Amino acid sequence: MAQRPQKKLFTRKKTCRFCGDKESVINYKDVKTLRNYISERGKIIPRRIIGTCAMHQRQLCEAIKQARQIAFLPYSGPSQG
Repeated sequence: MAQRPQKKLFTRKKTCRFCGDKESVINYKDVKTLRNYISERGKIIPRRIIGTCAMHQRQLCEAIKQARQIAFLPYSGPSQG
């Protein structure tokens, strides 16, 4: 059996959006930005998928948890009824 040639996959290095744009600030009141870092089930997306640095991922987690506490963001996704 002949082997197929391997395809080369090119994955671009993920860079932290907050390090690149110094004007963007992580704030628990900015619900529109925080929704980009939560899955449709309501879970916080890990940094290996998003591409944020460790410092900004910690700030994101804190901001999301604060927004959940104040009820800006839901703890879980939409309920099945």
